[in-house]
Amino acid sequence: MTGNQGSAGHLLRLIRTGQATTRGELQRATGLSRSTVGHRLDQLFGAGWLRDRAGTSTGGRPSSRLEFDAAHAVVLAAALETRHGRAAVLDLAGNVLAERTGALDLGDGPEAVLDLIARWFGPLLSEAGTDPDKVCGIGLSVPGPVDWESGQVVQPPIMPGWDRYPVRERLRAAYAEHVGGPTTPTALPVLIDNDANLMAYAEQRAGFPDCGAFVLVKVSTGIGAGVVVDGEIYRGIDGGAGDLGHIRLHDRPDALCMCGSYGCLAAVASGRALARELTAIGIPTTSGSGVREHLAAGQPDAVRMAREAGQRVGEVLATVVTLLNPGVLVIAGDLAGSPFLTGVRELLYQRAMPRTTAHLQVVTSSLGERAGLRGTAAMVVEHLYAPERADARLAALGESS
Repeated sequence: MTGNQGSAGHLLRLIRTGQATTRGELQRATGLSRSTVGHRLDQLFGAGWLRDRAGTSTGGRPSSRLEFDAAHAVVLAAALETRHGRAAVLDLAGNVLAERTGALDLGDGPEAVLDLIARWFGPLLSEAGTDPDKVCGIGLSVPGPVDWESGQVVQPPIMPGWDRYPVRERLRAAYAEHVGGPTTPTALPVLIDNDANLMAYAEQRAGFPDCGAFVLVKVSTGIGAGVVVDGEIYRGIDGGAGDLGHIRLHDRPDALCMCGSYGCLAAVASGRALARELTAIGIPTTSGSGVREHLAAGQPDAVRMAREAGQRVGEVLATVVTLLNPGVLVIAGDLAGSPFLTGVRELLYQRAMPRTTAHLQVVTSSLGERAGLRGTAAMVVEHLYAPERADARLAALGESS
């Protein structure tokens, strides 16, 4: 056994994933002695991360089942859209304990927006009946590319003023100002990722845990994709993977995109693009959410445009599906409904090779507007309780006790 394979953090991963949930199973899975397993478990119980549950009896004394205690801490999560935001307190299993949706404008810049989100967190913690001391981390979902290592938004077309801004540091400081608590990086982790990535992460974990190649396409103000391979988000080299909206269409050189280029898919088939087209024909629409309202009401022009937009996205997705060969493709966002989905399927199945779509499910989101929050919270939990990081946290707890 090498590295951390026998550490407390490794045992915790085995328990959390259900691979080993009794002391005996842990011994067999790791090759550790009974006393060593007991010592590692004492560390986990001492931190409050585990609980015992009585198992089933086969005639003798029932075995004790070990469980990750999802109630021992909470995560604060926020999902930002162009015109509104959603924030919540969640337990470590992803259950929403308190939630709020409110108006905001990403165009106001990061300082104003992050300050507003931080001011929401205090009342949410009170509503959830939990203490700020139980917060183990903050997660943020944003509609733009994110460099995972630095935690910075990079050249986001629909987030003016956010490029390379120190989001983690500002949100941590704003939280300390409005709620209280530590401001040092090790004391309160703040994690940031692209919204489509986190929605894909949540949808895959919730509905398709056995799917090894999973794609989610979010079509709202812009268009982006999240890719999950073998249970892990695929981000690319610097967070640019999945930027589907900026693939160029050969026949629309006249369409000016928010990124400054012409012919991008987002300039033709996004919620913003459809809002502009509807307004031009006398149906005032300000955003993708406005298009969604028209679709819900069955407005004929909106329905027609959504189907045509789905066809344009389907053209691009034929290449994506051929390249990645996913088992599930989820359509999410403001335009995710029957007209758009019908358009996607029409062109996708027409353009892609039958072999690449033979085992493909094309569906809409099952988690709806909570997908971003659920994925954001899962990102924080998986980061903090990964074996090496869990071991480091346990060591720090031991030193402080």
